[in-house]
Amino acid sequence: MRVISGCARGLRLKSPLGLDTRPTIDRIKESLFNIIANDLCDIDFLDLYSGSGSIGIEALSRGAKKSVFVDFSEESVGVINENLRFTRLIEKAEVLKSEVSDAVFRFGREKRKFDIIFMDPPYKKGLVEVTLKAVFDADILAENGFIIAEQAARENDILADGFNVFRIKNYNKIKMTFIERL
Repeated sequence: MRVISGCARGLRLKSPLGLDTRPTIDRIKESLFNIIANDLCDIDFLDLYSGSGSIGIEALSRGAKKSVFVDFSEESVGVINENLRFTRLIEKAEVLKSEVSDAVFRFGREKRKFDIIFMDPPYKKGLVEVTLKAVFDADILAENGFIIAEQAARENDILADGFNVFRIKNYNKIKMTFIERL
């Protein structure tokens, strides 16, 4: 796993050990970032269920102003911080060890907004819809912002009050769903 493009291009990233995380493979990450390339300049990026942090780090490498990483795993948080130091992007980052819903509601209380929110929760547990409800209730998506949810390809399409799916990109075993606020 590596940074595909930008100021940290080519640097190899670590990932947490075990089967609890599934880092997005480079081919899929490259395709995703080609889709959103024009939306990355000077934005606030939120990486939920961060794992290794590779998605938020890619966003920083390609021009995001700030990336916030949220994961509950102590090991993941350690790996994210190590990857941020290695890529020299740590000064543009904030890493939180927290349940995702707790972090989202904290951001809402702080009136923080994010231009792009990426989420990659454990598959087939209904967490995308739960997280979307939290994002909606906390009102943390910036005007004209959007959400990208990574899911197993066989999972049902996302239905969430207050949101509209505007694009689905399928990649063999996974899919990326692009969501905007109504």
